[in-house]
Amino acid sequence: MIMILILLILGSVYPVPDNVTDDNYEVVALSYIEKHKELAIIEMHRSGVPASITLAQALIETNAGRSDLAVKANNHFGIKCKRTWNGDTYYHEDDDLNAKGELIESCFRAYGSVLESYADHSNFLRTKENYMPLFLLDRFDYKNWAFGLKSSGYATNPEYAHMLINKIETFGLDAYDNYPNPINTIKK
Repeated sequence: MIMILILLILGSVYPVPDNVTDDNYEVVALSYIEKHKELAIIEMHRSGVPASITLAQALIETNAGRSDLAVKANNHFGIKCKRTWNGDTYYHEDDDLNAKGELIESCFRAYGSVLESYADHSNFLRTKENYMPLFLLDRFDYKNWAFGLKSSGYATNPEYAHMLINKIETFGLDAYDNYPNPINTIKK
């Protein structure tokens, strides 16, 4: 009991970084999935991006909804501003370097809602030429989608495809790729 109190006190003085998992990660992740699965399924039917991939990416990019980027900017996919973005922005250190090789804040897209983030993620993948080959894949083939995202340049982490596959298999996210569109099942 004393050890738990010490950890709670230290946790409030020294917050855990976004990328560090804790003992409750599974509970937090399941809550995140439950809260956002319908958005992923709707986007799958609208855009063709498998719900399993969308949810796995969101879990990784937001540390199950707990990252500053998700909390402060509703950005659930780590999408940076790029040249074409003219919406709200949020600056956060990531992997951009200045001319001297020093880490600088990166410009990320900021959204008014989680729904906007999910829709923009789908649109981002659908409209960027390097992701077009993904849409030739079967939507039930999450492994090739994961490797395709990595090879298309979505993330810099060399283990990104394996991380996606691990999330999908750990949480059974591929089951959502079989769900009907919730918009079509709403009673009128």
